[in-house]
Amino acid sequence: MKVNTLLSISTLQALHIADGEREITSCYIGDLLSWVMGRAKADSAWITIMSNVNVLAVATLADTSAVILAEGVMPDDEFIAIAKAKGVNLFVSSLPAYESAIALSELLS
Repeated sequence: MKVNTLLSISTLQALHIADGEREITSCYIGDLLSWVMGRAKADSAWITIMSNVNVLAVATLADTSAVILAEGVMPDDEFIAIAKAKGVNLFVSSLPAYESAIALSELLS
């Protein structure tokens, strides 16, 4: 599935799409940054509630396809600016992390 496919999920809002043609092969849910850095697979969509700018560094290091901030978490302007600068595909979801993953999983199937 491509990042642009996420636009079909009504509960997701795109804040920045750096590469809409990037492949998403799996989903990872986690908030402990060191844990995510060691366990999230490259090309996964990472779902988190963390909106600290360090999320963007971890997303880059782990080579995730997209970051999805769950539960209606809205990042500040600095977060969005850094996502743009680092080329991170960034979305927000109104759903909890688990339900966001279910919506994503339906598209991956």
